[in-house]
Amino acid sequence: MSATQHAEPAVTSPPAPGPKETDGRTAERPLALRLLARPEVGVFLGAAAVYVFFLIAAPPVRDGSSMATVLYQSSTIGIMALPVALLMIGGEFDLSSGVAVITSALTASMLAYQLTVNVWVGVFAALLVSLAVGFFNGWMVVKTGLPSFLVTLGTFLILQGANLAVTKLVTTNVATDDISNMDGFDQARKVFASSFDIGGVQVKITVFYWLAFAAIATWVLLRTKYGNWIFAVGGNKESARAVGVPVTFTKISLFMLVGVGAWFVGMHQLFTFNTVQSGEGVGQELIYIAAAVIGGCLLTGGAGSAIGPVFGAFMFGMVNQGIVFAGWNPDWFKAFLGVMLLGAVLINLWVRQSATRR
Repeated sequence: MSATQHAEPAVTSPPAPGPKETDGRTAERPLALRLLARPEVGVFLGAAAVYVFFLIAAPPVRDGSSMATVLYQSSTIGIMALPVALLMIGGEFDLSSGVAVITSALTASMLAYQLTVNVWVGVFAALLVSLAVGFFNGWMVVKTGLPSFLVTLGTFLILQGANLAVTKLVTTNVATDDISNMDGFDQARKVFASSFDIGGVQVKITVFYWLAFAAIATWVLLRTKYGNWIFAVGGNKESARAVGVPVTFTKISLFMLVGVGAWFVGMHQLFTFNTVQSGEGVGQELIYIAAAVIGGCLLTGGAGSAIGPVFGAFMFGMVNQGIVFAGWNPDWFKAFLGVMLLGAVLINLWVRQSATRR
C-alpha cells in the first residue's frame, strides 16, 4: 500500500433504536394523574358524590322544580364566589364581601326612595359605591403592605356598622322602605331577578348569569394577558413586578371585581324582596371563600380556576336545600358545611400529592 493511499473508513450500521430513556423528570404522566392534578377535578367528583347522596336520601330532589331551587341557591353563592376566587388566585382575599352585598342594596334602595328618583339612579350609584369600596381595599393593601385579612376585616366592621347606623338614621328602621311601586322597578327586576319557564320549571335568571360569568372568568384566566397577571402576582408578586407585570393595577382591579360581584348580588336581593335588612350579609363572606377553597383555590395564591368554585357553590346549594328536602334539622347545616369543607381540603391535598408523586 502506497503512502498516498488511505484506508477506507469502516462502514457500520447505526444501532437499532431502543426504548427512550427518561430520568423521571421528563416522563409524561398518565392521563388520569394529569386530570387529578387539575384543581377543579377533585371538587367535581365531590359535587357529584353530594348530588348522588341527596338523590338517594332526599327523593324530592329528583323533581325539576327542586333542582331549580338548588341551582338558584348555588347561583347566589357562585356569582360572588367567582370574583372572590380570582382574588384568591391573585394572592389576596376579602372579608368584607358579605356585608358589601348589603351595602350596595341599601345604597340603591335608600337613594332611590329618599330622593324619589328612578330606581336605576340608585342602581348605578350603588355600583359606584361598590367599586369605591373595592378600590379602597385594593389601594390600602398595595400601598401599605398590610395583609388583606387586616384591611378587609377593618372594612367589614366599617360597613357592618354603617349599614345599620345609616339605615336607622335615614329610615328610622332597620330595613329600607318598599320600592316596588317606584319608576324603573319592573325593568330592573327583569334584569336582576326575573325567571324563565323551561319545561314547566321556573328557573331564576341568576343561574344563567352564574354560568355566563364562569365562562367569561375561565376565558380571562386561560386566554388573556390579564389572566397571566393574576397567576403571576398570586405566585410571587416581586418576581411578577420584575418581569413587567403591573402588580398594583392587577391587585386593585381584582378587589374592584369583588365589588362588582357584591353590587350584582345586592341588586338581585333588592329586586327580589323589594326591601333590604341592614343587618344581613354577616358570615356570607366565609361561604364565598369556602366555595372558592373547596373549588381548588389556594389561600396562598397562585393556583386555582374559575370552574372549581362553580362546583363548590353547587355543593353548598345542594347541601342547603338537600337538608330541607330530606326533612332533617336545618340547625345542622353549618356543621355539615364545616365537615364538607375540611373533607374537600383533605381530598384535594391527597389528590395533589398523588398526582405529583413520581
